[in-house]
Parts: sequence; structure tokens; C-alpha cells
Amino acid sequence: MTTREHRCVSVVAQRDGSRTITAYRQDDPDAAEMSVHLTAGESQALVDALMPAHHSPSLLSANDLGLVAERIELAATARWNGRLLGDTQMRTRTGASIVAVMRRAEAIPSPTPDFRLAGGDILIVIGTREGVETAAAILGQE
Repeated sequence: MTTREHRCVSVVAQRDGSRTITAYRQDDPDAAEMSVHLTAGESQALVDALMPAHHSPSLLSANDLGLVAERIELAATARWNGRLLGDTQMRTRTGASIVAVMRRAEAIPSPTPDFRLAGGDILIVIGTREGVETAAAILGQE
């Protein structure tokens, strides 16, 4: 991302919830000026500090419930490319649910078992940490 002040900043999200925030030099956008690694808890604290109004009494916090939500990209070489979502038996095998699919600029909420997956799809998966990691491994099969 480039800020209004023309500063380049990146955030890399890891599966364990940690984040690495990097700011780049203005005279060389390929050279890091500063990099900070945050644990999952520190990342959440930063979100709370930046957006304290994001809490609403009607919204549930997945972290408080022991759940995680992740984006998992389906590779073109994946076993599931071109196959039906129901064929994965994702919920039965992992306890995790695919709650939405991002395909190009389109969001498909609550895909049904007869939804046909395609390489490049970004699957939004919610479940326990273990369930989501297992789902990622299953979706990554070639």
C-alpha cells in the first residue's frame, strides 16, 4: 500500500495469526526501512487501537469463540479445480466451513455443495485453527 504521504507499507499475514509490517525507504521502494513482527495477540491489539469502533454488540468476535477465518487460494493445479465443493466433504472432514468464495471481482456468499470450484478462487474458510489448517492441506492437494 502507498500512503497519502507516498510511503510504501506492506503487511504480511501468516496462518498463525501473526503479522509482519514493513515500511520501505522513500528513495528506494525495494529497500525496507523498518520491519516489525507482531504475534497474533499483538496484531489484534493493533486492530483494537486503530479501529476501536469496530466492536458492535451485534457482532461476534471469532477469536473470543476460538474460531479463525482465513483466505485460502485454490491453485490451478489443485485436485479440486473444476470439481464440486460438495466433493471436498470439507465440513465433514475438518469441521471447517467454506462460507464464501472470491472469484475475480465477484463474491459468492454461502456456496452450495453443487458450486464448481476453479483455480484462482479464494475460499473464505472459518473453523478452529486445526480445522482451517486441515482444510488448507486438503485444498492444496494436487
